Amino acid sequence: MKKISLSAACVLLAGSFLCSSCIGSFSLFNKYEKWQCNMTSNKYVNGIVGLILQPIVGGVCLFVDAVVLNTIEFWTGSNPMAVNKVQTVKGQDGRYYAVKTLKNGYEVKAPNGEVTLFIHDSKTESWSISQNGVTKEIIRFNADGTIQASLQNGEKLTVTNDQAGMQKVREAVYNDNCFALR
Repeated sequence: MKKISLSAACVLLAGSFLCSSCIGSFSLFNKYEKWQCNMTSNKYVNGIVGLILQPIVGGVCLFVDAVVLNTIEFWTGSNPMAVNKVQTVKGQDGRYYAVKTLKNGYEVKAPNGEVTLFIHDSKTESWSISQNGVTKEIIRFNADGTIQASLQNGEKLTVTNDQAGMQKVREAVYNDNCFALR
């Protein structure tokens, strides 16, 4: 049997840490990569400039992501680079909505311009919805592990944080909005 050298063991150990599931989202590097691929309309120019910038700028972005930003994301649960990120999402109605990530939630802009805010309150561990200046709590995470859902009719429903609890909330919402068909 051959002995594994100390340097090979270190490389294997470092590789195992890099392949773990808690390495973060690498938002800064991904933003740089997206910019680099779309800086001009010519993909060849983008490639040439990318070859020049990648060793320096890409390396710095990767290092800052791995050492600073992903560590912050791991310990706080939020990514400092994710704030003000806008994504276009197709809704169940087939229309496209602009979803902007905020520091404490999300802003959803409908195609007609109507804005809805989903706000997280870390003090009460609750999520609220805000439309047209009216804010209503929709869900609260209780200290005992249960969830308190606020229904449209004003009732509060406390359920377990599992599939059965989710089914109870669905049934309550469905029964509240259902009309008898004959």
